[in-house]
Amino acid sequence: MKQKVLSVCLNQTLHFQLKPGVPHDIAVRSVNAEYQGYQMLLKSNRTKYKIIDEKTLDDGSIIVKVKKQLNHYDIGDYLN
Repeated sequence: MKQKVLSVCLNQTLHFQLKPGVPHDIAVRSVNAEYQGYQMLLKSNRTKYKIIDEKTLDDGSIIVKVKKQLNHYDIGDYLN
């Protein structure tokens, strides 16, 4: 039996964590820059994605739930 992928979508929960041993304000700026870099990478790779939830924790780290395209497969209606 032959199978064909019609559509696919990856659900991820990412935690952008503070770097230990770095002053808090610098670590928070670094986390924000890392998160922005992640989004720019998705855009530059032309990966379709949708941020489902984004939370900044009390320590300044960020937790993001994202649905994204996998390997440029068709995503169907997953992002609707």
